[in-house]
Formats: sequence, C-alpha cells, structure tokens
Amino acid sequence: MGEKILVLDAGTTSTRAMVFDAAGCMERVAQAELTQHYPRPGWVEHNAAEIWDKTLACMREAVGDGAEAIAAIGITNQRETVVAWDRETGEPLARAIVWQDRRTADFCARLKDVGHEAEVQKRTGLLLDPYFSGTKMRWLLDHDERVKRASDEGRLAFGTVESWLVYKLSGGTHVSDASNASRTLLLALDGAQFDAGLCELFGVPAASLPKVVDTHGRLAECGAEWLGRAIPISGLVGDQQSATIGQGCLSFGETKATYGTGAFVLTNKGQNIPRSEHRLLGTVLHQSSGTRTYALEGACFVAGSLVQYLRDQLGLIGSAAETEELARSIEDSGEVVIVPALAGLGAPHWKPDARGVISGLSFASGRAQIARAALEAMAHQTHDLATAFAGDGAAWTSLKIDGGMSANEWMAQDLADILDLEVERPDFVETTALGAAICASVGAGIYASLEEAAQAMRGETRVFTPDMAEEVRKDRLARYARALSVA
Repeated sequence: MGEKILVLDAGTTSTRAMVFDAAGCMERVAQAELTQHYPRPGWVEHNAAEIWDKTLACMREAVGDGAEAIAAIGITNQRETVVAWDRETGEPLARAIVWQDRRTADFCARLKDVGHEAEVQKRTGLLLDPYFSGTKMRWLLDHDERVKRASDEGRLAFGTVESWLVYKLSGGTHVSDASNASRTLLLALDGAQFDAGLCELFGVPAASLPKVVDTHGRLAECGAEWLGRAIPISGLVGDQQSATIGQGCLSFGETKATYGTGAFVLTNKGQNIPRSEHRLLGTVLHQSSGTRTYALEGACFVAGSLVQYLRDQLGLIGSAAETEELARSIEDSGEVVIVPALAGLGAPHWKPDARGVISGLSFASGRAQIARAALEAMAHQTHDLATAFAGDGAAWTSLKIDGGMSANEWMAQDLADILDLEVERPDFVETTALGAAICASVGAGIYASLEEAAQAMRGETRVFTPDMAEEVRKDRLARYARALSVA
C-alpha cells in the first residue's frame, strides 16, 4: 500500500475527488457540479442521492486503477447542510436542506423571543440562526411525512454531508466528526456527544443522530465494492476548519479567510472555549483522542456565489475570471456599492431577513462598475469581521486567504488595502482539500501530528501588501456602511 491520500471535497456547488501525495502535491482531480434547487425564495436544497452518485463517480475517476496506492480517505464538506435518510435502506428521505437555506427564520425568532439565545450561545458557541443544522432537522420532522414516519419507526438517520458519505461508503457506519457536529446547535462545546437538553430544546430525537468522533484517526472504512479494496477513512473535517488546517493555522491566534461560495474567517483559539461579545461564533477546529482545539469564526453567506449570480442570473459576465479584467479596466466603481445579502446577512450582523442592495447607480454605471463593486464587497464584508474580531480581543496581525475566489489577484490586493494588513495566499489555493489530506495522513499514521503534516505538505505563498491612500479607504468604507444600513 502506498502513501497517497484520496480526498473527497463535497462542496456547495460541486463535489470533487482529489489524489494527494505525501508531500501535498495534488496528482489527480475529478469534479462534478451539483444541482441547486430553489423551490421558494430563501430556500436552497440539494439532492442527497446526487451528492453520493457524483462523489462516487468522481472518486472512481480520480483513483482509476491506482487504488493500491491509496493509504487513506479524507472527507471535507459543506458543513450545516442536513441530510435525512432511512437507516434500513440507506436512501434519502427528502432533499437535503443546504446551509444557505433561511426557511427556519421564524422558528429561530420564536426561540429568541422566549429568551433561549444567551444560553444556546454559551453552550454551543453558536447563535439562533437558520444557518445551523438543528433547526433544519426540526423543520424536516415537522413538514416531511416520510421523515416523521421514519423517526416514529426508529429508522431515521440525520447527518451533515460527511456523515452521509461515510454511511454510504462504509455500508452503515453513522458518525460525524466534532468539527461538523459543533455546527448543529446540538453539541455543547465541552460535551463529548450530542447534548440531550439541546436535542430536547430543538425537538430533534437523539436516536437519529450520529456518534461524534475525532477529526483524524481510524474513523470508518470504505467498503471494497467501491474502489476494489477496503480503504480506511481517517480524516473527517468541515470545510472551513479544513481550510484552517490546510493553511497551517495550528497555533493560537493564527487566522485564515476562505473565499468560496461564502466567506469564512477562523482564528485558532487553542484549547480555550471561545466566548464572543460581538456575535462571532465559537466552533471546534479539530479533535484528537477526544481533546479539542477551538476557533473563533465569522461567516459571510455570500462571496463567490455573488459572482455566480452576476453570471447565471443577470448575465453580466461570461465567467468568474472576467471580473478581474473588468475591475482593472476602470479607476473605481463609480460609487456603485453592493451589499451581497442574497441569503441574509451573517456575522457580525445576523439579519436573516436582509436582502441584497446595489446602490450608487447612475447612467455611467455599466458591467465594469458592477463587477468591481462585487469584488469590493468581499473586502467590505471582511472588514466588518475584522472589527468584530478585534472587539473580542482577537485582532488580526495578518490574514491567510484561500479558496477559489482568492485566485483573483485584484481582489487579494483589495483585501490588503481595505484591511490595511498583509494578506498571504498560498500558490495552491485549494487548502480546504489539503486540510482534509493533512488530517487523513495523520489519521493513517503517515505523519505523527497535524503540525508535522502541515509543514511537509504546504507549498509556497505570496504576500500582498497594503497600498491604498487612507482617505480612499475611509470613503469606501463609509459608502458601504450607508448601503448596509438599508439592507
């Protein structure tokens, strides 16, 4: 058996399989887009069977006839998305409710109104928002007859996407790693397993939930029927925690921002459970032999998906790459400002009913101004997070960025300018997948620790240095604040 790692990266808009060597070099990749379902405004769904079928096809394509070289499998995933399936048949009972979905906003508001949020935040590190998994599970139990019947008959299994894939790959192992479990509203940050009191509050039967396990170790086994031989699954980690590990943010205070479908910033807080006074989130970064390392997190729901919206819904651009050329073609955005609240506003505002805003339009505004404003919105949102982190005593001294959108050179420089910080970007920006490879390599015994694996597997980086006049920066931020006030 070799020392290659197969990573399954089950994202929001696509699923991928990637083969890494022990030095962190990606050797092969196969990718398939996932169908997005929008049955009503604010609702976002996936077909869980499609996620499984396309993930299986990608892993077979990426591995080819090289299964003997695969030492282990690592899985990283869109985190709060909920899958409900039948334990007996292994088939999904309903469409998966995606992390972006806002249908449980009223349920969250009712829990807030009766005073539950302070205690929930203290115990879970999270806020009462539709973003998280527990309220999605409750909605399925209340509104889907097949899910309710399966629960009544003891056949219901709930899980996030990594849990679903492990169940299918292993032929019935029902587990969730601590990083994903900490995003459900059902796990106390200091509790080993899902919490009975939280399950009761949200009305989710504990019997339907998976066992909480480490992010790396011998966690499950992929059956021989899928790739021709049994392979250990030795890494499971939510996508944003995975990117943090892939960036090597393994020491207290180190911070990364991932720009994918959304934008997510995590700061390593060591083994101290994070407490936020500025509506940031406490979450599990990774867990080894039951010992947890935590992170403070800020999440913006819309980043790359805004560019996708300009392309697919408005037809303003032909490809995401076109935005950089358009941004460079003009001196400024002509006072056009975009607040990308297409799925509500995340941290630090937490306004699920907010809607997107384009302000400052004039007859001089064209495709270039709107494209540039879309990229500028990434820095504006990140600046809001930087202010909140500083208020919680976790001011950034630099920022490591990654994710597909970070490959945009103009946007990376704009981040440095607006944040007035050095921004560091790895040459290999897909650090979410790399983090899962790092976890799996440690879980398989190839490396002794995450630190050793990260040192061996991370590549070269590039640094962007601030270069914007202070008055320009202040004017940009002021215009964004005005637009934000009407979102």
